[in-house]
Amino acid sequence: MRDSILIIDDNEDILEFLSMVLGDTYKIHLALNGEIAQDILNKETISLIISDIMMPGIDGFELCSLIKSNVEYCHIPIILLTSKNTYTAHIEGLEVGADAYIQKPFSSELLQVQIANLLKNRRKIKDHFASSPFEDVRVMAHSKTDEAFLKKLDEYIRANIKDSNIDIDMLAEHMFMSRTTLYRKIKSLSSLSPKELIDITRLKKAASLIAENEFSLYEISKMVGYSSQSLFSRNFQKYFKMSPIEYFNSLPRT
Repeated sequence: MRDSILIIDDNEDILEFLSMVLGDTYKIHLALNGEIAQDILNKETISLIISDIMMPGIDGFELCSLIKSNVEYCHIPIILLTSKNTYTAHIEGLEVGADAYIQKPFSSELLQVQIANLLKNRRKIKDHFASSPFEDVRVMAHSKTDEAFLKKLDEYIRANIKDSNIDIDMLAEHMFMSRTTLYRKIKSLSSLSPKELIDITRLKKAASLIAENEFSLYEISKMVGYSSQSLFSRNFQKYFKMSPIEYFNSLPRT
């Protein structure tokens, strides 16, 4: 599945140019102003935003600030484009949370490399979280808002970890978000569905219990909400690339 990029610029020629440059690699959404951009953000899963700074209505700085302060999409990396060749403008862009700042005129190659690097770095963090038995969920946070969101979500799952019926509806109610919004947020942050995130949280808890060496694997599978030890073992193997027994044998002995 291709990453989706939202491009915001009041110049239709720029929108057309960027669509041609990026359209073969990414799924492109276009907006002539900040208001249209917000509508798209509410409906689509966006991987990255490219925004001009000088626009009528909500300018790029204000839009960036609004996005980065909203828990629903503050995780989305933003590249600001500007013809302002001043340190003040550059600093202001970084202060409102922009992840990169490119001056016009710019080379399409520079923009493509910047986009690829931002998305690749996010992907590495997601993969590391999913495959590491002890990595904290907050490693995927890109802001204090994200960190608080992930902490609240993780604490709820862990507090109810014995319940094999935890689902997205329970999470959405706890997080005061709609089912659709929560799904989009979790998917964007982690590349996981809410069910997969719940599974990984169960398995990370199981990994810590295995390391304590106080319970059998059957007991641990029940303690983290699995009704079947075989399913527990299969999922453990799937995410951590080793069986629970292999994991236990890999731990250093004191």
